[in-house]
Amino acid sequence: MSGQHIFLELILMPLLAFMIGLFLVLMMRKVRARIERRVGPPFLQPLWDIIKLYVKKMQISHGVIHDLGIIMLLGGYITAEVFLPVPGMSGFTSQGDIITLIYLMMVPSLGLALGVGQCANPNGSIGISRALTAMLAYDIPFIVVIAGACLYYGTTDLTEIIALQKSQQWGLLSMPILALAGLIAIHAMLGKEPFEIYVAPAEIATGPMVEMSGKYLGSLFVMQCLQIYTITVLYTSLFLGGGYTWFDFIPKLFLVALLPVMITVIFPRYKTDDVLRWLWKWPTGLALLGLAIVVLQG
Repeated sequence: MSGQHIFLELILMPLLAFMIGLFLVLMMRKVRARIERRVGPPFLQPLWDIIKLYVKKMQISHGVIHDLGIIMLLGGYITAEVFLPVPGMSGFTSQGDIITLIYLMMVPSLGLALGVGQCANPNGSIGISRALTAMLAYDIPFIVVIAGACLYYGTTDLTEIIALQKSQQWGLLSMPILALAGLIAIHAMLGKEPFEIYVAPAEIATGPMVEMSGKYLGSLFVMQCLQIYTITVLYTSLFLGGGYTWFDFIPKLFLVALLPVMITVIFPRYKTDDVLRWLWKWPTGLALLGLAIVVLQG
């Protein structure tokens, strides 16, 4: 692969991920508004929100660790984008597999914990402790789902997994139980109701965001866009066959993001212990059942 191609992937993929993630965020807001019989935000409102925050002159930094946390928060997902197999650009995929992606996806939560920890704000500390607790809850079924999918396909290379689905059938059809468990797990990963325990605006004033302002808060919005994109691409690659072109790939991403937001409107937020109990019971149980079926199938 030429140096020019490498440069394009390093620069273009994070920008493309941000733009698609931005539209995913807008779609989720508009769908929720329509279900609640509201108009919803204007088409480019998420972009204006980020620009407004980044051009603000005043922002509060609580020290080096706070700044380092923001760098980790964005860096984890930005690095993950170049390892995600997408139509037309998969040169770096051969350099890292799904295990690499799992590690990279954990970096932003740890960076957020570092940054909020130096703020010494009680609401922020409660919020980040809840976020780490939720991560422990949803990571278990998520890892079991990935392990089952890798065992079924006999590889941890996402490019090979997509190729096998194109020649056989989607993982959604061959591993429906694992696909369902994975869908529940990514719903919790997105932090939407009923798993929105670490933001809880009426309870802890949005938790980790309470001490963020200006560019720091803007970085959290950028991270949200990259997070939604990364999670939906990973699920699409594992269970929906990836994409031949962007025209059939992007609708799959929107479909994966659409289902959690429709459920979000129906259910209220759980308590922390309820989140742990529910995630360790249902998606984990389904994931273990799906893993057992894959092992028995040989």
